[in-house]
Parts: sequence; structure tokens; C-alpha cells
Amino acid sequence: MKRLGLCIFGEVLFDHFPDGKRVLGGAPFNVAWHLQAFGQVPYFISRVGDDPEGEAVHTAMRDWGMNTDGMQTDTQHPTGRVSIQFIDGEPVYDIVEPCAYDMIEQPAAVACRLLYHGSLALRDAISKQTVESLRDCKPDTVFVDVNLRPPWWQREQVLAMVQEAHWVKLNTDELDLLYPLEEAGAAKAASFLAEYGLQGLVLTRGSEGAEVMTASGDHFEIQPEADIEVVDTVGAGDAFASVMILGLANNWALDLTLQRAQAFASKLVGNRGATVCDTAFYQPFINEWSLVA
Repeated sequence: MKRLGLCIFGEVLFDHFPDGKRVLGGAPFNVAWHLQAFGQVPYFISRVGDDPEGEAVHTAMRDWGMNTDGMQTDTQHPTGRVSIQFIDGEPVYDIVEPCAYDMIEQPAAVACRLLYHGSLALRDAISKQTVESLRDCKPDTVFVDVNLRPPWWQREQVLAMVQEAHWVKLNTDELDLLYPLEEAGAAKAASFLAEYGLQGLVLTRGSEGAEVMTASGDHFEIQPEADIEVVDTVGAGDAFASVMILGLANNWALDLTLQRAQAFASKLVGNRGATVCDTAFYQPFINEWSLVA
């Protein structure tokens, strides 16, 4: 069995914005895209339709230098699509179903050192079973990025997914929905971490920053700079997650990883959409963090 480094599993789709712009995205794809820019060569496992948008995904990945061996083509279902509107500055999503990423099949003879996946792509039994098979190959780390997109989630299913994770990332609203206790803030997050036996928990707070805590008692918080430029917040959490994974993969100190994740997410929100096609965008971080890209 081939043992890979970073395996990123889940949806790839096109975000369609009110101004008519189409942007390639999907939380796992965004994470894989950023990790590729940072020189990590992730193995992205997903599925696209046999259609022009599916070909556009392949072209974008090849142009970015990404490994496409984990990509599958579906002749029955279209490439994923999301229509985005902004209400009071926050994105609202209309997610098409079913689509190709709901039907991701088990890749042959693949085991991962770190497996990242979210919750959206597990809405269908086929992709859900594939993730379970990948987890059965015993990755050193399973990193779950919770993305609750109504109506495509069920509390029991998401919590079962959390139960199998080592690390979980979610925002404060998602924590309240999954874990509706009277406790608040860090106390609630600590209870959630302990109850589900996690090694670590990343809790994002939007404009108020983020915090990370571990089962061994580490607890760090970060706030963004006050004067950052915000164009839109689509993909900010994915940018944050990518650097958290980068830090885990490279054994960075946890507080340093948190600082770097916030810095990158703060830079990303100055752009429209969740990915950036200009390598110069990443170069200051590569230089500062002593990465090889």
C-alpha cells in the first residue's frame, strides 16, 4: 500500500458570486491549493463531472503544479456548484445536490500520514464510506474541519465524525449547534475536546480571532490586526486550516502555528474568493516561515 503524506479529501466546486464572477473553491480544495503553494504537495482526493467545469478543475490543478492522481471523473453527476449571496456582509450558500463530489470512490491502495476532511462531502453515503475506508488505514492524524451548511448536515453524523478525529476545527456558531451546553467560551470548548477525546481543538471567532487548545493543557489565543482590509470572508477558515495543517506537518510550536494561521487568513480576506492564483501572494509567507516552495 502506498503511504502518502497529506491527504485532503472532499469537495471541489465553483463558487458563483452575485457579480457574475466564478471562482474555483470548496473547503478541501482550498486547503489543498494553499498547501501546494506552501510546497507540501498534498494528495487531493475528489471527483468532478465529465463537463467543462470538471476539465477546468483539472487544468487549474495542473497549472498550479498539483498532483491530480486522486481525482476521479463522474459521467453521471456534474461538477460541484455553489451560488453565494452576501447578507449583512456574511456569505449565504446555495449548494447544488447531487454532484460529483458526493460520489467519491475509494482510491486504490492509499494510506495517509495526515487525513483532512470536512463534513459537507460526507452528506452522501458513497463519499462517507470512502472516508471511513481511509480512516481504517490508520493515519497518524485525522484533521476534521467542520462546515455546517444547512440543510446538508445532521448533528449525530457530524459528532460521529468528530469522535473519529484527532484534531477538529470549527467556529463558535458550529460549536453551539453541535454542543448546546450552558457553558460558554473556552469552558465549552474544553468540555467538547475532553468529551470527544480529541488531541486538539481549533476554535475560530471570525473578526475576534481564534484559539487552540490541546488535551495536554496547551491553550493559546490570537486576534487579527485591527486595520486589515476585508473584501469578503469566503475561504478565510480554509486558509486558517491550511496553515494549522502546515504547522502540524512541520512540527511548529502551537502558538507559532496559530499566529501564522491568523496572519495568512487575515491576508486572504483582502481578496475576492477563496483561492489566489498568484504565487507572489504566498512568497512573503514562504520567506518568513523558511519554507521550500
